[in-house]
Amino acid sequence: MAAPASADDAVTQRLVIENCALATVDAQDTEYPTGHVVVAGGIIESVGPGKAPEGLANVVRRVDGTGHLVTPGLVNTHHHFYQWITRGLATDHNLFNWLVALYPTWARIDAPMLAAATQGSLGMMVKGGVTTASDHHYVFPRGAGDLVGAELAAAAEIGARITLARGSMDRSEKDGGLPPDFAVETTEGALLATEEAIDKHHDASFGSMVHIAAAPCSPFSVSTELMRQGAELARRKGVRMHTHGSETVEEEKFCHELFGMGPTDYFESTGWLGDDVWMAHCVHMNDSDIAAFARTGTGVAHCPSSNARLAAGIARVPDMLAAGVPVGLGVDGTASNESGELHTELRNALLINRLGAHREAALNARKALRLGTYGGAQVLGRTAEIGSLEPGKLADLVLWKLDGLGHSSIADPVTALVFGPPAPVTLSLVGGRPVVEDNHLSNVDEDALARTARAEAQRLARIAAGD
Repeated sequence: MAAPASADDAVTQRLVIENCALATVDAQDTEYPTGHVVVAGGIIESVGPGKAPEGLANVVRRVDGTGHLVTPGLVNTHHHFYQWITRGLATDHNLFNWLVALYPTWARIDAPMLAAATQGSLGMMVKGGVTTASDHHYVFPRGAGDLVGAELAAAAEIGARITLARGSMDRSEKDGGLPPDFAVETTEGALLATEEAIDKHHDASFGSMVHIAAAPCSPFSVSTELMRQGAELARRKGVRMHTHGSETVEEEKFCHELFGMGPTDYFESTGWLGDDVWMAHCVHMNDSDIAAFARTGTGVAHCPSSNARLAAGIARVPDMLAAGVPVGLGVDGTASNESGELHTELRNALLINRLGAHREAALNARKALRLGTYGGAQVLGRTAEIGSLEPGKLADLVLWKLDGLGHSSIADPVTALVFGPPAPVTLSLVGGRPVVEDNHLSNVDEDALARTARAEAQRLARIAAGD
């Protein structure tokens, strides 16, 4: 039977949320102190003040949003799901030392470990309002099984949209890189595997649950040839491109020593600037670097907690936004952000970017919310579908509970969400389907998930120790 042609068809089911505050994050930052959202067939049908329209057909559920704020679903633009099972290690290291300490363990992961880590990482984010997440997976040990397939299957059970950035490394210690020799792929093997992942899993249709991006890991773990050919592959296939960039002063020094130029110039020389590219971190960017990103439309995944955890520095997010650079938020891997939550990054981004004299207006609550919603959609190339509450967009939205003790004396709901303690999620929808109800995941058993993740973390530790 053919699918309904429009929301007006008699068979289309509707969900109505009303009596709630609304922050649409549209181009005008439209907000309603009391309003409604109507979802029809997984699409936002209407958003506005007051009660929902009378006489709606086939309303299968009505939600009283009294005491709540509805926002677009949060969009995570950078993560490493596999790190969920190596949290709490190397807690006092900078980036390069942290990587050297953990690469030998990471190089022992297999498909069951990655599946458990995916559900731990993604489950924690979804509980905190994330509806779309990007994962940069770049560790592919020999004999580990179908890691891409395992991750996507595990993510599908949670129910969130995912951009899997198929990463790669081909510059090992013997070539002057950081990863151990047994942790990297060949250049040809990495390119072939990336193309296979795109051909098998990438879905460019409206409302897609899975996007694939080409994502060589970083300048210090990837050859120039892999960077260049990776860019050519991505553009031939019509997918986005992702990598780490300008994260630390050590990386900048590495690029100058090896390539005779800084990271941004190196990326441009290899085809890695453009409106189909986004970079993680971008902490150490000068005015010329920011101008190059703005000129080319290159996006940034800002990961404030991870940058603080690894003492990498503070990205110049206000300057990037002023220049017109697309910026979203990222959790980063949970081995460098053990909480694994994106909604806390709204607050951390605001606070960290205010550090320093006379920076009290560097970011505000609404700019932080935009980073975590529309900004993320922009970075992932999905603003036609997600990132704001507008008719015709996908019904990816979150109902935040703000009438409890933690937010009881903050009158403005957006300020309460960003400045206040983490708000419980009463309901989160992805394409109109619940993924969180009453602060619990809808589609998986959280206790079973925790047990599995713990067991796989212990198994990985034993293997890494040689037991």
